[in-house]
Amino acid sequence: MKTIHRVYDSYAQAREAVRALEAAGVPSKDISLVANKHVSADYEKVDDVSGAAAGAGIGVALGGGAGLLAGMGVLAIPGLGPVMAAGWLAATAVGAAAGAATGGIVGALVDAGVSREHADVYSESIRRGGTLVTARVTDQEAARLEGLLDRHDPIDPAERGRVYRQEGWASFDPKAPPYRPSATDIERIRRDV
Repeated sequence: MKTIHRVYDSYAQAREAVRALEAAGVPSKDISLVANKHVSADYEKVDDVSGAAAGAGIGVALGGGAGLLAGMGVLAIPGLGPVMAAGWLAATAVGAAAGAATGGIVGALVDAGVSREHADVYSESIRRGGTLVTARVTDQEAARLEGLLDRHDPIDPAERGRVYRQEGWASFDPKAPPYRPSATDIERIRRDV
């Protein structure tokens, strides 16, 4: 098995990537999605997830339906704050936060085979409003399924990392306060493709 992964600037791009994976036969249980809480007006003001986890109907509010998107819930990941998430990676990220040295989303990504540098960029991208899609796939299907993900215009983690570093960013900091996007950023996050 191999983990494939991409981050998208808008939730709509990620939603379509998930649908493409499911249509290609990847079981929903092998796909994960982690999105900034600002993808939904219903959840952008959630700051405490103690009573908000595992929301039935959240997937429908975010354009879900059957499959992975129907199982979206609100949970907290260190450094990201409340996020909309579904799937195995989100559960791993929350569990890893309890004790691993790298912990949280970065640790879960590294454990899934993502380079530390890309894991930092992906995590920061989620923090700033992006949406991460990962899938566990067979080695034989990986290249074809990565091509499906690439059709939905993911970020280039090397280029995005360069942009972040030019702004003074060094690496993902799980102790950083949750990002507060501007109205323009929220519009971009929610933009339909």
